[in-house]
Amino acid sequence: MKKLLVTGFEPFLHFTLNPTAEVAAALDGETIGQYQIVSKVLPVEFAAAQKHIRALLIEEKPDAVIALGLAGGRSKITPERIAINVMDGPKDNSGHTPIDEVIAEDGADGYFSTLPIRAMVNRLKEAGYPAAISNTAGAYVCNLVMYTLLHETKGTIPAGFIHIPASHQLAIEEGKVPSWSQADLNAAIKLCIETLV
Repeated sequence: MKKLLVTGFEPFLHFTLNPTAEVAAALDGETIGQYQIVSKVLPVEFAAAQKHIRALLIEEKPDAVIALGLAGGRSKITPERIAINVMDGPKDNSGHTPIDEVIAEDGADGYFSTLPIRAMVNRLKEAGYPAAISNTAGAYVCNLVMYTLLHETKGTIPAGFIHIPASHQLAIEEGKVPSWSQADLNAAIKLCIETLV
């Protein structure tokens, strides 16, 4: 049995909850296809998140990694195509506000996902879930985690990042944002996992 590491994030900015943590909790310990899932929740802090993801790669020795992030405002499940070597954006949960900072001095300008992102999108659409490949993971902590994953694993395992929409519960609190039921978010990520071979 292979090990799949799934990560979500804690709440951040003005969001009072993060549905990625709920997905991670729902999947933890499950077996999907050939993968036993181990889930972890990461801090929304640039330095701490990078430290955590590096430690998890060493401790868990996963055979594949899917990191999840909230894209409040997107209406589709969006596997990310590329991560860029830059940190820039609003302050994280530690109060740090990076401006044009480099993630890895010895790293490439960008790394492409090694997940089967096209197969994931096709599988989701076939099942009736809105999905599309995203060509920008931004420059916030989500991008940092994806970049670090790919920089550390160097293509040796399937690894990458998927952004998900808000849950209905979050939308009730936030107002006018597209949302999915938490059950559908969980089911959609399961379908993505099933595309891993």
